[in-house]
Amino acid sequence: MLASGPLHLAERLLDLCRAQSLRLATAESCTGGLVAGAITSVPGSSDAFDRGFVTYSNAAKEEMLGVPRDILERFGAVSAETARAMAHGAIERSFADLAVSITGIAGPDGGSAEKPVGLVHFACLRKGSGIEHVERRFGPQTREAIREASVLQALEMMIEAAQRRP
Repeated sequence: MLASGPLHLAERLLDLCRAQSLRLATAESCTGGLVAGAITSVPGSSDAFDRGFVTYSNAAKEEMLGVPRDILERFGAVSAETARAMAHGAIERSFADLAVSITGIAGPDGGSAEKPVGLVHFACLRKGSGIEHVERRFGPQTREAIREASVLQALEMMIEAAQRRP
């Protein structure tokens, strides 16, 4: 699955992080660890990558990342609020300076009129620089295509955050 796109982005991200001594973490739901996998596919990634959290269930989001239950109940797992809380939790529960979170509906089932298949929320937090949120609606693509597009989006967000100086 790792074509030159994700690998190239991961290499670029790691170069930026090494140059600034930044540590990375991921908090993933619908991608199931694919972003962490893309980053760790690069030899020597351990000098910048701290850890990845795969929090597929709401219980895992609460337990591993400290996402407040009221956020999950009020806004749902697939929401800007949950994505932001996941990114904050990844920073708070790791040694990372920069974290990305991904939560969405990869399908083929599970969508609704309000939250269709292909809806994915991303948040990227860099210590001292604030948090960025992106909502993407990838449309009715295959599960694999939505997950692959999500990996690219997450890596691009991390690169942008690494390029911003706090």
